[in-house]
Amino acid sequence: MKLIILDRDGVINEDSDQYIKHPDEWHPLPGSLEAIARLHQAGWTIAIASNQSGLARGLFDITALTDIHQKFRKALATLGGNVDAIFVCPHGPDDSCLCRKPLPGLFQDIGHRFDTALEGVPAIGDSLRDLQASATAGCVPWLVQTGNGLKTATKGGLPAGTRVAKDLANAVDQILSETH
Repeated sequence: MKLIILDRDGVINEDSDQYIKHPDEWHPLPGSLEAIARLHQAGWTIAIASNQSGLARGLFDITALTDIHQKFRKALATLGGNVDAIFVCPHGPDDSCLCRKPLPGLFQDIGHRFDTALEGVPAIGDSLRDLQASATAGCVPWLVQTGNGLKTATKGGLPAGTRVAKDLANAVDQILSETH
């Protein structure tokens, strides 16, 4: 199985300090949906791992989150793409859960769901916590320079072996060229 794990906000769609609370606030980054469609068409299993503390903060509810993801899936389908699973951590930073990145719980759940080891699985994010969670789970961390990515790169302290790409489309181009 060719599995890839993607963060959502700042990687696939525009991020917001005010949180993405409604489908009208969800806007894909240029080329991101096309990149996911290319992965899907190349036979990859695609999973999303996303912290969504806005749920715990009461900024939106599960229905709004489902509506956001339906908008994403519909836009992706028009390009011939599909996401196999979306995993979210609904907890806040002080909830002491195991699924909130930088902890690897979401990644481990994805591995269990697809009954596969995560060693070497590319995992693309824009924040240090994305990279830390993926590296701890055994994935190959990829940092995109969209969302918080430039700020993350500037701060440094990236996990060993972190790959860097301009954006999701650039990362997918590199991954697909390395796996053919």
